[in-house]
This record gives sequence, C-alpha cells and structure tokens, in this order.
Amino acid sequence: MVLVLVHSGCNNRIDWVAYKPQKFISHSSGGWKVQDEGTGRFDVCAGPNLKEWLREQFCDRPLERCEDTRLHDAAYVGDLPTLRSLLQEESYRSRINEKSVWCCGWLPCTPLRIAATAGHGDCVDFLIRKGAEVDLVDVKGQTALYVAVVNGHLESAQILLEAGADPNGSRHHRSTPVYHASRVGRADILKALIRYGADVDVNHHLTPDVQPPFSRRLTSLVVCPLYISAAYHNLQCFRLLLQAGANPDFNCNGPVNTQGFYRGSPGCVMDAVLRHGCEAAFVSLLVEFGANLNLVKWESLGPESRGRRKVDPEALQVFKEARSVPRTLLSLCRVAVRRALGKYRLHLIPSLPLPDPIKKFLLYEQNSRAVVDCSEEEAICRASRHRFLPL
Repeated sequence: MVLVLVHSGCNNRIDWVAYKPQKFISHSSGGWKVQDEGTGRFDVCAGPNLKEWLREQFCDRPLERCEDTRLHDAAYVGDLPTLRSLLQEESYRSRINEKSVWCCGWLPCTPLRIAATAGHGDCVDFLIRKGAEVDLVDVKGQTALYVAVVNGHLESAQILLEAGADPNGSRHHRSTPVYHASRVGRADILKALIRYGADVDVNHHLTPDVQPPFSRRLTSLVVCPLYISAAYHNLQCFRLLLQAGANPDFNCNGPVNTQGFYRGSPGCVMDAVLRHGCEAAFVSLLVEFGANLNLVKWESLGPESRGRRKVDPEALQVFKEARSVPRTLLSLCRVAVRRALGKYRLHLIPSLPLPDPIKKFLLYEQNSRAVVDCSEEEAICRASRHRFLPL
C-alpha cells in the first residue's frame, strides 16, 4: 500500500495523489472521490471528510480504535508534560508505535515520527526512552530520522542517531538522509550522519541485489549524493563526502548504464562538476581525491557545444592543467592508502601508529608541505641517533 498526500490548492489543482491498490483518490468541487483503476468508475465518494476516510483506509487499526489521538497531538505541539501523563497509562504505552492521522496531519504516523518532523527534541528523546521504535516507516517509507533531516532539525536527528536509528534511512524510500543533507547544504547534519556511519555513496536504487534490468532505466547520475551536492554548489558538503570516502569516479564501474544516458548527460562526477558550472574548488577537490581525469571527454565537445554550457573558465583551466601535469608521488600514495583502507575504515586512521601530520594528511586535514617537513624532521632525528650510537 502506498499513500501520497492529497492536496488541492485554491485552483483545485491536484498536487499529490493518494494511491491504494486499484484505487486513485482525486478531488473535485463535490468533494473527494475514489476512482477504480481498472474500470475508471468513481465507485466511492469520500465527500468533504477525506480525513475520516483516510483513517479508515490506512490506519493500522480499525477506525474506532484510532479516535483518541491525544498522544499524537501532544507530540505534534511538543507538549512533553502531556506525553508524560498519557504514557503512565498502559493503554497509551501499548499504542506508542501506532500510526494514526492526528489533529493537523494527513498521513498516518507514529508519535515519534510526528515529534521528529516538528523538531521537538525533548519529546523525541522521551518517546524513545519509553519504547518508541526509531526506524519505523510511514506510508511513504520515511523514517523519523529522514523527516528530522528534511525539516532541518539537527538536535532531533542527533538524538535519533544516538538511539541507533539507521543513518541511511529506509530502502523503501527514494531518498536518504545523506542525499537530502547534501542537496540542501546542511553540512552540520551531514557531519552527524557521517559520524554515525552513514554510507556516503548509498542509493537505494542501486543496491547489490538490484539487477541490470532495473538500473538501465536510470538516465543520469542524479542518484549520487556527491553529484547532487555539486549540482547545488554546496562545496562544504562536497568536501565532507569526499573526506568520508565518497567515490570521486562514481559510476565509472558502477551499475548505472551510461549507454542509456541522454545525449550530453555527464558520465562521471568530474564531468558533472564542469557542466554545472561549479567553481574551480570543486575540480581541485576531485583532483586531490584521485578522480580519473581521463573519464571526461571534454575535447570531443566543439566550441559551439561548450558555449551552451555554463562552464566556469577557471574550473576548466584547473582541469586542463591537472590533466597535463603528472600527480605527485605523495598525492598518489595518499589516494592508494585510503583506497586500500576502504571508506568504512577511514575513521580508524587516527588510531594508526603514525605521526600526527601524516594522519592528518591522510584525512585531508593537512597539506603535503607539512608531511614533507615532518618526514625531513624524522629523517634528521634518525640520522642524529645513528650518529651518536657507539660503533
């Protein structure tokens, strides 16, 4: 069962459509109607009271058991005293994970999901301590963490992460917390997600168990958090994703079938960065993190084609210079070490038995000059020790 919120503006335009197997819900001047998918007939009329009809159709329990929404209403307004009072009763404790249509909502949701949406961190924390399940999804496949991220509530997101919420959200939803934070430029939320182990390359459409027939329907790289952060020119998020191990050559050997791309669509992240007119800093970061510059067939585009794209001249110049000059051995070593570790072990770099400047260098927190200075200093120290050792 899938439910998408139905909303009609003052011009009676349908912005959202509710869907149930074999049924479509639509709005007209006479109220809300339910159309049979097979026959096309309007066999049910909900009238003006769509909310009651939705309760009856989509609540986990019969309509008569969803009438009391005080728990959900208290979560919506952030009324912690009322939540405390209600959850002293067993009848309410047993309904803490019940999905219901509350006073100001249309979608059946749990109290935790409602509190996370509104950003009431104290209520989120209290509901979790009282037994609310952190990863329950609503009818759209959204977790409480996802809606907290979408609505920009860092505190609620951190509480949910600390309680064990999946930082990748639900596979039943088309987006992820990381993807949304990268798109809107919430670097603070993205840092929290990464700290709790979020996959910076994750895309639920392209999981290993999905076979090529599905992936062939994808015709762009928009599924990648790194791509979307560049498309929206969110440099800080772009850098955070790369530091956390995001693949700078996303889809080079990935499951997206580039043969199905629209003509002129970017085939890799570097190509996308140039085509979206990103500043030179984006190109420099991809170069530093080891992007394969030969994946971009920029020379194949004539001057006329280039003119139709808002390419940043400085960014293009940085790209050309990087491809014409070999990378330093130090830079290549850093990329090789990080790839050998893998993105899921990069957080262990601080625990390696290495000098601090080298660890910071591997984490892209320090430049190569500091590492060279550190290496020279250690070499001098070793030479000094050997010099004064007795023969």
